[in-house]
Amino acid sequence: MRIVLVGPPGAGKGTQAAFLAKNLSIPHISTGDLFRANISQGTELGKQAKAFMDAGNLVPDEVTIGMAKDRMEQPDAVNGFLLDGFPRNVSQAEALDVALKADEVKLDAVLDLEVPEDEVVKRIAGRRICRKDSAHVFHVSYKQPKQEGVCDVCGGELYQREDDSEDTVRKRLEVYHTQTEPIIDYYRAQGLVRTISALGKVDEVTTRAMDALKRDK
Repeated sequence: MRIVLVGPPGAGKGTQAAFLAKNLSIPHISTGDLFRANISQGTELGKQAKAFMDAGNLVPDEVTIGMAKDRMEQPDAVNGFLLDGFPRNVSQAEALDVALKADEVKLDAVLDLEVPEDEVVKRIAGRRICRKDSAHVFHVSYKQPKQEGVCDVCGGELYQREDDSEDTVRKRLEVYHTQTEPIIDYYRAQGLVRTISALGKVDEVTTRAMDALKRDK
């Protein structure tokens, strides 16, 4: 299957993408991984992206699209893929359609993870990260440390990242509503959108997603 995964920040896209890709035996292709791989490997697209990033500018759509197209043409993606974080806007969605059409393939579904805005704010603004090891993540509501402000694993100080403040989260949501959310209507017009609730336990959301994809295969 060829799937695009969409949803607001804090919807759990990365977590669900990993589970779905494994269940469906297709590669999980995330924008972040694409950028890191191309930059670390020194590809021409990676060099272009790095130049824009180093200058503090957004990477142009054509560079991102080029990276995604190259990745989708790798052998492990022949039978499908799951795109996470791409496309981010209607322009990229249109370019993706053109690229897939050129390869005589098409998307099978666009999975829309739906989460109320207040829940998104609660999920992200409540995160606390360990200063010693950022892999140690806690939450004021869902995963409280044994001692407030102290990492259970290494004893490091727990803090809230600037990007996780409520004001910043709401600004990120505004960007999502303005730039990314319109692709849902774009794909809905093609009959591809499968909307599911992303509330509940991780495995419950995965089951909903798999059921939605199976119903519409």
